[in-house]
Amino acid sequence: MTIFAKMKTIRYIGLIVLAAVMLSSCGICKVKDISISSVGIAYIVPTSNRSMDGKLLLGINNPAMSFAIQDVIGTVRYKEKPIVYFRTDGLELQGKSNKIYELPCTVVLADGASLLDILIIASKRSLDGLKADVDIQAALKKNGILRAPYSFRDLDLSSFSK
Repeated sequence: MTIFAKMKTIRYIGLIVLAAVMLSSCGICKVKDISISSVGIAYIVPTSNRSMDGKLLLGINNPAMSFAIQDVIGTVRYKEKPIVYFRTDGLELQGKSNKIYELPCTVVLADGASLLDILIIASKRSLDGLKADVDIQAALKKNGILRAPYSFRDLDLSSFSK
């Protein structure tokens, strides 16, 4: 193969890669438009005097492509005092969908918080005063290729109440 043939082949490969990036960028740009539409709790079961297992209900509007959320960790604060730390399992977000997902999670009480504090807050049946910090690891593939971290700070949970 001559040098000119090699350059022509490289040019075609470059054009194919550029076209693929341009076509996929439309889907990538929509990632910033992903939003949380609702937050809820299906159930919570105490597993010890400092921890609970539960299932979160999370409404997600995803106008972008499908991708995997591998890890979600966070802190919930009540009037700026940390009350619980949580961790969820991963899930697959469907592309171009608006769906409520069920996320099994583990919740551990923060130092200085008690189950009584949680019951008092829950008895108010209001999310006023509750804020969350959430860190998410997402990937385009299940095997972890193209991972991206996302952090959300001071999410006002009362904005998700119906």
